[in-house]
Amino acid sequence: MSHEERGRPGLLVDWGGVMTSDVFTSFAAFCAREGLAEDAVAQLFRSDLTARGLLAGLETGSVTEDEFEQGIAELLHVPAAGFIGRLMRDVRVEPRMTEAVRMARRAGVVTGLVSNSWGSGGYPREQFAELFAGVVISGEAKVRKPSREIYELGARAIGLPPGRCVFVDDLRGNLKPALELGMAVVHHTSVHSTLSQLSDLLAVDLSVLSKGIR
Repeated sequence: MSHEERGRPGLLVDWGGVMTSDVFTSFAAFCAREGLAEDAVAQLFRSDLTARGLLAGLETGSVTEDEFEQGIAELLHVPAAGFIGRLMRDVRVEPRMTEAVRMARRAGVVTGLVSNSWGSGGYPREQFAELFAGVVISGEAKVRKPSREIYELGARAIGLPPGRCVFVDDLRGNLKPALELGMAVVHHTSVHSTLSQLSDLLAVDLSVLSKGIR
């Protein structure tokens, strides 16, 4: 029996924290270099309304990168120049996840990206053609997760109804709207766990990529 008969035929993934290493680990490393408390950045985005507004604006393209960098740097009392690059310096593409997307696509799964952007950079766009049939980036779509619309755009970008898709994100709050649209969801907490769940949901055996992963 083929995966088309047993598994969902569409896969939508987040970028930062799913297709890359943990973003919050990079935040903590930035804080250490800048002489801040380890969770200073994470706490700022959780609790400061000005910071949350700047982030939402950056993600939807209504706030420029310069405006975001200046505003957040002032709140943290750190230099603004190159702030985003410094903050994301330790984020790395996760090779096992990129290979999992390739394997799923080779097996006939239609794959797509749904990502909240941090400005125009940060994506290896030269890899997108081989990884994704459709790409939705919030700064270009002018809508961000967890807005219902961006998930609908993601499904449309890969030519499937939401109920035929699996959505993967590292932030639990981004999963609820996808679930309400009928998507199967995976909360990405580790590569091993995500690959195991995707193997079942897509009916594509990705277990070979889990060898040696704890």
